Amino acid sequence: MRAENEQMGPKIGFKDQMRFARHYWLRHKWRGLKAFAFMTVSVGVDVFYPLFSGRLVDAVSELDPTAEGSLKMVLIAFGSLAVLQLTHSWAWALATWQWNKFAVRNLYEILTDAMYKVQRFSTDWHVNSFAGATVRKITRGMWAFDVFDDTIFMGLYPATIIGVGMTTMLIIQLPSVGWVILPIVILFIAVSIFLSVKVTMPRFRKSAEMDTAVGANLADVMTAISTVKSFAGESREDRQFAGVVDQWKHRTQNAWLTAVAVDWVRSQIRFLMMAGMTGTVIWLWYQGKASAGDVTVAITASFIIGGYLREIGRQITELMKSSSEMADVIGFWLHDNDVKDVDGAKTLEVRRDGVGSAISFDKVGFKYEQGARPIYTSLSVEIKAGEKVALVGASGSGKSTFVKLIQRLYDIQSGAILIDGQEIAGVTQESLRRAVALVPQDPVLFHRSLAENIAYGNPDATIDEIRMAAQEAYAAEFIEGLPLGYQTLVGERGVKLSGGERQRVAIARALLSEAPVLILDEATSSLDSVSEHYIQKALERLMVGRTTITIAHRLATIQKADRILVFDKGEIVEQGTHTELLDNPQSIYRRLYEIQALDLVG
Repeated sequence: MRAENEQMGPKIGFKDQMRFARHYWLRHKWRGLKAFAFMTVSVGVDVFYPLFSGRLVDAVSELDPTAEGSLKMVLIAFGSLAVLQLTHSWAWALATWQWNKFAVRNLYEILTDAMYKVQRFSTDWHVNSFAGATVRKITRGMWAFDVFDDTIFMGLYPATIIGVGMTTMLIIQLPSVGWVILPIVILFIAVSIFLSVKVTMPRFRKSAEMDTAVGANLADVMTAISTVKSFAGESREDRQFAGVVDQWKHRTQNAWLTAVAVDWVRSQIRFLMMAGMTGTVIWLWYQGKASAGDVTVAITASFIIGGYLREIGRQITELMKSSSEMADVIGFWLHDNDVKDVDGAKTLEVRRDGVGSAISFDKVGFKYEQGARPIYTSLSVEIKAGEKVALVGASGSGKSTFVKLIQRLYDIQSGAILIDGQEIAGVTQESLRRAVALVPQDPVLFHRSLAENIAYGNPDATIDEIRMAAQEAYAAEFIEGLPLGYQTLVGERGVKLSGGERQRVAIARALLSEAPVLILDEATSSLDSVSEHYIQKALERLMVGRTTITIAHRLATIQKADRILVFDKGEIVEQGTHTELLDNPQSIYRRLYEIQALDLVG
């Protein structure tokens, strides 16, 4: 199944979850502590509610209403209950007010931190991950953390206060009742934890895995919807998706029904506790050892404890469920990026005065993590500042890897890569990639305005600079012909534009970046002749004053290159100008060129 081919993350344990929670809790600990303090007061007064209820019942049932002082004593008992209720409601409101601020701030930071981390994961990580599944994991993990937090703050913490406080109060006030409920409360908590950890949590974890698979499958189809429609694949995708959702349905139903069964077991223990408390106090009353007020204390306490214990059972289930759904975002938090800046990394110093930058590969050795063999063993080559170099070779010969390593999308295993004499492993990735402009074969644009897409290479550019770049890229004419001009939204990945229009926007973006190094991934290989004409002119303007590296698929487009490097099995086996390489009848380049010239391949 496609959605299950995504790379597996680390196994997340309870310690990891608590480390993650503590990391965010401690960022705003004072607000959190204030919320817990108010919650302690709010729930703490509930412990005394049965006691004062019993006093009110005793006063009403035992005092003579006509006797002097009777009404005062009844009103004091009633007033005490009113004060308890008001204290509870005010403290609860203040607790939730503080907690909501605390929780929202945590969710904000989880989202922004996850975005920060995932953006900086290596290209290899992203290649092996579904984008849709990644988005789903982040958002689901954020909301799961919210449930995790609320469960502890509004469920388990209050229930713990009530369980300990109420049991202690009953042991003091009605020892026989208190000692009856103590073992039952302990039994309830122990059974709840055991069933949640051993029975419900594994099922909810499987449900969460299939939830991710559903999101990944949806994103996979929506991203490739043009291919689906081109090959009339809707029915096939319906069947594929139905299979994934069917597995999700079975796992989720199993988890939910298991939770119902576990809750039924808990309800039986609660019933045993309430029956034991009520039966004990009735027996004490029958023996003349308990008043009507004592009966009221026991019954009221049983309802309060039962209500909180019911919440404990439900909250433990929610805690286990949210823990399962938090696992992925915690995995992102724990993940150590494969490509990261070294300690003390410096800013790459390059000239932006129209000279370009020199690039050097010095005995570079590189192998992809999942590759069967090394791509390079000891690759060395010098590219002069301002030189226009083309890379030629069969698929898998090492051309694309060459430009990826210049951008440090992967780390090499040996040797060094230098730009203007500075080893790129020792500079920040951000400064390195600002020095390199890329025009890919199939440019991807953001679903933003044309102006924002062009200015992506230079966010501080003015609208006049954006217009100038568009003119130099031969994009101004089609942009200004649109109703909204530069404010036109281009659609997801730029789908509202033609291939040629996207290319010209990408070229304008590269022009505006003023990067001294330019990488072209055969930007005209799939265009019509009119679009190719304009883009070739735009590329000629773009290459001026830059060191240019072109990955060549069609050899007719690189005849003006200063030097052509011919790759074969990770080595540069030939190099020279177009004419020099053609003059050698034994050259690989000449053979490739003749094949294309004779139109023997597409």
